[in-house]
Amino acid sequence: MATLRYDLGQEVDGTWTVYDVFTGSPTLVLEMFGVGMSAEEANDLVDLLNNQDLRRRGRLTRSP
Repeated sequence: MATLRYDLGQEVDGTWTVYDVFTGSPTLVLEMFGVGMSAEEANDLVDLLNNQDLRRRGRLTRSP
């Protein structure tokens, strides 16, 4: 199974950050960092980014 590139972590203030596990840096999507998010927003972004990354690496195919 492929390593998932994106994960999330809870900050001291209770918000969530989505980060790139390969670089350790917060994600940058549409010129916005994936920080200060609710748990639901962060989970949705992690799922979206990991699906895109797996497709790009040829590890995930689209459902018919």
